[in-house]
Amino acid sequence: METVTTIGAVRERVYAWRRAGARVVFVPTMGNLHPGHVSLIETARRHGERFVASIFVNPMQFGPNEDFAHYPRTPRADEHMLASAGCDLMFMPDVTEIYPHGSERVTRVEVPGLSRILEGEFRPGHLEGVSTVVAKLFHIVEPDVAVFGEKDFQQLTVIRRMVAELCMRVEIVGAPTRRDADGLALSSRNQYLTPAERQLAPVIYATLEAAAARLRGGDAQFASIERSGVQALEEAGLRPDYFSVRRADDLSAPRPETRALVVLAAARLGRARLIDNVQVARPGS
Repeated sequence: METVTTIGAVRERVYAWRRAGARVVFVPTMGNLHPGHVSLIETARRHGERFVASIFVNPMQFGPNEDFAHYPRTPRADEHMLASAGCDLMFMPDVTEIYPHGSERVTRVEVPGLSRILEGEFRPGHLEGVSTVVAKLFHIVEPDVAVFGEKDFQQLTVIRRMVAELCMRVEIVGAPTRRDADGLALSSRNQYLTPAERQLAPVIYATLEAAAARLRGGDAQFASIERSGVQALEEAGLRPDYFSVRRADDLSAPRPETRALVVLAAARLGRARLIDNVQVARPGS
């Protein structure tokens, strides 16, 4: 695997692969990688012949109370993990390469509606930062396919909408959430949990699955399901930001006849803010 830091170097490598007829797959990350990220590369290997991963801690994704400077950066470990997973090219730019005029003055990409609900309500500007940097990275790499984890379901939905509405020539593939044996979704944020908090954290997935079971059983009392989810998380000692049942295609409010649903949750536990979701296919779908 080769590591490059400039836009020109990425384009040079990718153009050479294209001339040789290779299909290029891209996995954007913020680094501090774990096995869940490796599973994205494994998914990518099923969709092409050449693989690019980016490691870029995007300042636009951090809110006023979120510390960009202290986000964990582990470039050497990330490089080893990506190489072992079969990645061909690691793009690791600095902030000035991506935002030469500063992230505060950059042209912004927003997906109206989707960017300001759920995560957008509790982390204002976060999803706008995601869509902006992903749009820039797509124009730099120009991949045939890009792979994103389904754990960040709203992010995946935002990116799919952006790609469709901006007529980008890239196929978006969602990779299933990787979990520990007790159900906790793999996340870089898990390292902030104390041992006691780590034992408690799987209650998020258990609560999501309990809600999903009600939905699969035909329960359409969505508000009741949401209230029960919030209550269960609070009783376990977490501080939920939201527990919400939504349409899986566009994250709008579901109707009783909606078949494809997703239950999404975000909750704070100690220093960590954890997100997760479960997709549900209701009877009749």
